[in-house]
Parts: sequence; C-alpha cells; structure tokens
Amino acid sequence: MNINWYPGHMKKTRESIQKSLTMVDIVFELIDARIPASSQNPVIDSIVGEKPRVIILNKSDLANSHGNKIWQEYFLKKNISSVCLDALSGKGIDRLLEISYSLTDEKRKAYEKRGVISRPTRAMILGIPNVGKSTLINSLSGRKGAKTGNKPGVTKSNQWIKTKGNLELLDTPGILWPKFEDPDVGLNLAFTGAIKDEILDIETLALRLVERLANYFPNLLNNRYNIEIEGKSYLEIMEEIGRRRGCIIKGGEIDYTKVSNIVLDEFRKGVIGNITLEFPKE
Repeated sequence: MNINWYPGHMKKTRESIQKSLTMVDIVFELIDARIPASSQNPVIDSIVGEKPRVIILNKSDLANSHGNKIWQEYFLKKNISSVCLDALSGKGIDRLLEISYSLTDEKRKAYEKRGVISRPTRAMILGIPNVGKSTLINSLSGRKGAKTGNKPGVTKSNQWIKTKGNLELLDTPGILWPKFEDPDVGLNLAFTGAIKDEILDIETLALRLVERLANYFPNLLNNRYNIEIEGKSYLEIMEEIGRRRGCIIKGGEIDYTKVSNIVLDEFRKGVIGNITLEFPKE
C-alpha cells in the first residue's frame, strides 16, 4: 500500500515554524511512543538545529514499557533529553517541566542579570498530526483552551498559551514530510491514526495491522479475540475476528469494513494491549 500525503498548508507551516523559533527558549517535540521513529519528522531536526529540545514520548501508556525504556536510552545516547508522558492523564508533566527548566536555566540566569525577573520559559510544540499536541496543552494549562479530536490536523494556527509553572507555549500545527520513502513508516502512521482514514483503504490497512500483530504479538490477538491464529492466513484471522464480533451481513458473509474498523479502533485505544511497533535500528 503506497501512502503519499502532503497537504498544501504544510509548507506554510514549516516557514512559520522557522520564523517562530526566534521567540522560544526550548522546543517540545511530540512523538508517538508506539512508533517513535515513524512519528519523528526528520525535517524537524534541520529546523530546530541547536535549540534546546525535549523529545516527548506521548501515549506512552499505550506503548510497551520495555519499548519506552529502550527508546529513552537511545535518545540519551544521542544526548537528547526525553520524557515518557500521557498527555491525557497528565502523567509525566512534572518531569517535563523539570527537564525544561534545567535546559533553559542558563538563559534564565542571563535574563536575571539584565534585571528581567520571573520571565516565563517559552516553548514551542512540534509534532506530526494526531500525536497529542492539543491534549498536552490542555494538561499543562489546566483548561480546555485547545480543540482536540481523534482526527489529525485539528490545531490550525499559532497561538500563545499560558500554562502552570511559569511556562508559555506557542502551539503550532504538526508537520509531515512530503512522502514516505519507507513503506513501513506510512503504515505505522496509518495504524495509529496519524493519517486520515478517509484517504486510505481501511480493509487493506486493517489486514496489514493483523499481519503485524500476528507476527509479533500473537498472544495479544489470541487473548483479545479469543481465537487461535496458528496455521491461519491473515485474512482467515480477520474473518474469525469478524465472526466473534458479529460482523456478519446477509448470506453469512463477513462485513469486512465493520471488522476492520473494530480492529483499528481497538489497537489505537490500547484495548488489544500495550504495543510498541518499532525499535531503534542503531
């Protein structure tokens, strides 16, 4: 399945980010803990440069704890600060603030020497669509000021948002590269919902997800759907899930669209289990 998605506003977003960088002290880069490599936009590296940065492994509650540890160790080896976080519950927020103040301490002291006391630490949030930027803002600010939704690209324009802990956030829309050279990257983004379902073949996508889960997490599939997958094709596994969930249409045929939506939805919500789909290659 070839996924190639690049809305026209993404180019303008990149230009806006480059202009906005001069206004912030630190960058919060949000990635999805289930697919850290696929959700880490390589363009951000070239844009951010030497600006202090914290990589936030969001939705870490949906990922495997062992996977979270491996990825944090990987970033540590690259001298990049990282934190595991669940923006929805707020778990990990205190650690994020602690790291942020540590990385910006030198600049804050320089301001104090010039007589500027209690200047807020200013941060920019970057990330691909649907990694939880708006949810993080809501957790940090203690209010529902940013629109959220399980659709990529909900956040539309730049805005400063005051939060607790003497921190100000410049929220920006997520950015995504023009094309996916590695087909697995596109699939991973589609599995987690970072790419709009409307532009994809849902049935093919769900079948590829079942393939991935059957190969790497067979026990989770067995336990969730109470099925035996050994010796079955991926399509047969899908059909068995469909029968278990009552996805039957006239004539006893499987409703493939319905079962596909069930599998994708339950994966995205973590109902199937805590799953990390990729690990560092280095």
